Amino acid sequence: MTPALLLIPIVVQALVMGVDEFYFHRRRGLPRWERWGHPLDTATVLACYVVALALPPTSTPLAIYVALAVGSCVFITKDEFVHAQHCSPIEQWLHALLFVLHPIVLAAAGLLWWTGQTQLLMLQAILIGAFGLYQLVYWNVIWTRRPLRTP
Repeated sequence: MTPALLLIPIVVQALVMGVDEFYFHRRRGLPRWERWGHPLDTATVLACYVVALALPPTSTPLAIYVALAVGSCVFITKDEFVHAQHCSPIEQWLHALLFVLHPIVLAAAGLLWWTGQTQLLMLQAILIGAFGLYQLVYWNVIWTRRPLRTP
């Protein structure tokens, strides 16, 4: 599989995440749980990339990567109780797309790692880290708290 094909789900996830973040989240605002939870979600993804960038693609690091990836896939579902109260049906559908894409993206990143495409992984890790920092700073420092919009 060529690296370009592995980038397709990553790019699609980034686009869907952009719509979620810059349209839906800004439109409704985020309750405290989500303002902290979303950067933590991003951190679980970044942890997978750190393993892939720091360790050789052998059996033990692969097991660590898989464990972190599975943990990330489960962890990101934690906000669904909050989302059920605060999100419109279309935003919840968008979240469903993100939940489907999440393990595909982590599998694609794992394949990039396994095939030695570390330059692409490094770029992705930088972008993921920057996005997580944005989430943390924007929602917990910059955002002016206004009443939350419900669906």
